Amino acid sequence: MRVLCAVLFGALFGLGLLISGMLDPAKVLGFLDVAGAWNPQLAFVMGGAIAVAAPVFLIARRRERTLLGDPLELPDRRRLDWRLIAGAAIFGLGWGLSGICPGPGLVLLGFAGMPAWIFAGGLIVGLVAARGLLPRPDPGEAG
Repeated sequence: MRVLCAVLFGALFGLGLLISGMLDPAKVLGFLDVAGAWNPQLAFVMGGAIAVAAPVFLIARRRERTLLGDPLELPDRRRLDWRLIAGAAIFGLGWGLSGICPGPGLVLLGFAGMPAWIFAGGLIVGLVAARGLLPRPDPGEAG
């Protein structure tokens, strides 16, 4: 059931990216170009996602288990640490340079040919490097 849910929600996410046009790096870069030809479409997509997710998170905070019975562990990020800041900076730099973030990048594997595969390869190399080079956080550490 968990795998089926993961596949269904992943497909729903990919379909949402496709319908919203967020697979087009030019639209994302247009949103980031606040001093030039700014395109607000991504702001509306993010606003819609927040409007849908916010009530669900409010309900989830009151629960101890997921609908499938697993323990519910929501992140508790009340303080900033170097891992969070560095990760956000690297993510933002890559997103700003390419116009692609990991979700759309993986969806593009089926549509965009070699550039999407190069992006996915770089993503995997970065994930493996981070896992091997960075110390693992203490499980009891909140931030």
